[in-house]
Amino acid sequence: MSIQRLNHVQITIPRGAEAQGRRFYCGVLGLREIDKPASLQGRGGFWLQLDAIQIHVGTEDGAERLATKAHLAYEVDDVEYWRVLLEGQGCTILDSVPIPGYLRFETRDPFGNRVEFIQPLNPTG
Repeated sequence: MSIQRLNHVQITIPRGAEAQGRRFYCGVLGLREIDKPASLQGRGGFWLQLDAIQIHVGTEDGAERLATKAHLAYEVDDVEYWRVLLEGQGCTILDSVPIPGYLRFETRDPFGNRVEFIQPLNPTG
C-alpha cells in the first residue's frame, strides 16, 4: 500500500471574502473555478482546478496567515511575467532563498496566504 497522488490542497480566506478571492485566484492568476459538491456548497469558499489538482479555498476567521511559511508553489514557464503581472496588481514581491536550478519568488495573496512562483531552469517533459 502506498500513497498514490495528491488529490487536493486547501487554503483559507476570511468568511465573506469569496468575491475578492475569486478576483485574485480566477481573475489575476487565471485559475478555473469548479462546482463544489452540493453537500458542501453552504459552507462558503470555492474550489479551483489546475490540471489534475484541485485547490479548495475554504473560509476561516481568526487565522494568522501572515505568520506562517505554509504555501502553495505554482510552477510557471516565465517567472518574470508573473513577477511583473503581480507587481502591477499591487502585490509585494519577495525574493525567495535561491534553489539551484530554479528561479522563484513569493508574494502574499490579499488575505496573507504565502504564494510561490517557481520556474525550473531546465524543464523536463
